[in-house]
Order: sequence, then structure tokens, then C-alpha cells
Amino acid sequence: MDYQDINARTIDGWVEGGWEWGKSISHEEYVKAQGGEWDVQLTPVKMVPHRWFGDLKGKKLLGLASGGGQQMPIFAALGAECTVFDYSEKQLDNEREVAEREGYQIRIIRGDMTKPLPFEDEEFDLIFHPVSNCYVEEVRPIWKECFRILKRGGYLISGTSHYMDYIVDSEEKTIAYSLPFNPLKDPKLMKELMDGDEGVQFSHSLEEQIGGQLEAGFRLMELYEDTNSEGRLFEMGIPSYLAMLSRKE
Repeated sequence: MDYQDINARTIDGWVEGGWEWGKSISHEEYVKAQGGEWDVQLTPVKMVPHRWFGDLKGKKLLGLASGGGQQMPIFAALGAECTVFDYSEKQLDNEREVAEREGYQIRIIRGDMTKPLPFEDEEFDLIFHPVSNCYVEEVRPIWKECFRILKRGGYLISGTSHYMDYIVDSEEKTIAYSLPFNPLKDPKLMKELMDGDEGVQFSHSLEEQIGGQLEAGFRLMELYEDTNSEGRLFEMGIPSYLAMLSRKE
């Protein structure tokens, strides 16, 4: 089985088990967003600055690996024309349920972001891409595809993990793993992830995450770091996530 199929099934299971990132927003939260009271996350703790979005009314927005009924309903409430692309059927089911409940239109596409994206050149004004490329072996092709499908002057808003989470043991006390963290090249590591129901995950360097966007042609506008929402790294204030605002000039 392809590792992306494993990950899709794994995430479906997490959603059924009450996964934090698989819980869709309530009707009350949707109504608040319509009234201008809203927040969204790319990473576990910090909220994305509203200035990163500007006025979303009438903007064509892609939620890349952003299913779950958490962010897309907010953007729809703010007037964006939303498309969501994800490989988890359960996450996309959440999107359908919220859209039907609140009565807005959204284009829902199931697919694998490791393959060329099924969109036209310069189709979107904005791409919202929360932490998810940790489940993909190669991230540079994703940045290139994002650049291709964004309009000139469009923005990529992305959340990424970096290597800190992948070098420590489960208690986050000991440096236990070498880099890169790649279970496709380490059967023992793959077994450990499968036994723990953690999906097939990969570490990525800042060269891949930041440098990959720059290589694709993006201009990095702003960034911030974030931590896990629990655990020893969180308690010690050690960041393991990065959020970026990038522009296609």
C-alpha cells in the first residue's frame, strides 16, 4: 500500500476517534464569523494574524490539505469562494456537513498533494495550507504547484513542522532519532510508527520548508514560530512549528 493511502486511512481513524483537527466548527462559531468575530490556526497554539488574509470577499481560496470543517467555513462566512482539497474522506465529510448545515457552496475534491494538483494555472487568490506536509516525503514539488496555481499577487499561508519533534523520544527528554526522519528508508522506524498509529511522518529541514518556497519563486513576507499544545517541549517553550506568509510577485 502506498504511504499516502496509509495516511489517509490513519487520519480517517483519528477523526472517528475525536481528533482535535477533525472537529468541525459549531453553528454559533459560523454566525460569529459572519459578524467579524473569528480566528483560525495553521499550527497548534497561535492564531493566524487577520492582516495575513485581507478582505476575503469574492476571493478564490484553496484549502490545501485543510479538510475538517474548521477553517473553510470561516472563510466562506467571510465571503471567500472556497475549494478544499484533502485525502481524508472523513475530513471532507465534515466539510460537506457544515456547508449543508450553513447553506454555503464549497468545491470539495479528494486527492493526493504529492501528485500534480488538479487546478488551472493562476486559479486562486489565496492558498491556506495548515500543518500537513509532515506526512509527505518531498515538499519542494508542493511549493512549486502552489506557485503555479496562485495568481500573480496571490498569497500562500502555510503552517509547517520542523525537525525538533522528530529528534526526541516519546517523553521529549532524550535525543533519540537522527535526521532526516524518514520511515520509508528505515523499516524499524516504519514499524514503530505503525504500531503507534501515528501515520507515516517525515522531518523536513528549514531549507526544504523556507528554501523550497523561495526556490519556487515566492517572496517570504512574514513568519512566526509556534510550539506543541502539550508535552515537555511545549512546557519549555521550544518551538517546533513555523507559519509563513508568502507572496507570488
